[in-house]
Amino acid sequence: TIDMATNQLEYHNANAEPWKITLVDTGLNSMTGGRIKRVADYLDDNAPFCLTYGDGLGNIDITASIEFHKKQGRKATMTVVSPPGRFGATVLDGDRVSAFQEKPLGDGARINAGFFVCEKSVLNEIAEDKTVWEAEPLRNLSDQGELSAWRHDGFWQPMDTLREKHMLETLWTEGNAPWKVW
Repeated sequence: TIDMATNQLEYHNANAEPWKITLVDTGLNSMTGGRIKRVADYLDDNAPFCLTYGDGLGNIDITASIEFHKKQGRKATMTVVSPPGRFGATVLDGDRVSAFQEKPLGDGARINAGFFVCEKSVLNEIAEDKTVWEAEPLRNLSDQGELSAWRHDGFWQPMDTLREKHMLETLWTEGNAPWKVW
């Protein structure tokens, strides 16, 4: 428990992970890029940092993605996934269904999974609090050849809707959460 008024920290479990977590007030109206830039003072100049949006779950091997990022030598690495299918797909021959597949993975395109490994220099791509990370900064990094793709083929699920929230909670309560890798 973190008590912001008294700067008190209480641990509820004796097991500790080797993590360093910094909580920063990034402003009520800051966009995603602005929020990232506001943590600059807390980042190591000589080590990459990880960031995530926090609205997706996956069994992504973070350690492997960091190692991949370091080998690539680029400013940023984005985890990319094939999104889960939601609807059954049909192939039509006129008005006759000639083929049907329940919830296919999609067209094979990979999307931004919302997990990144970045060098501190990516902050130079963020102009101000109103900057959206997914717009100019990622486009610029891509145009400069400074954005790598870490392909993740395991479990990944966004939680953008109440339906997805319920589905993920059911997986958790039934003990079937693929993202629980600890």
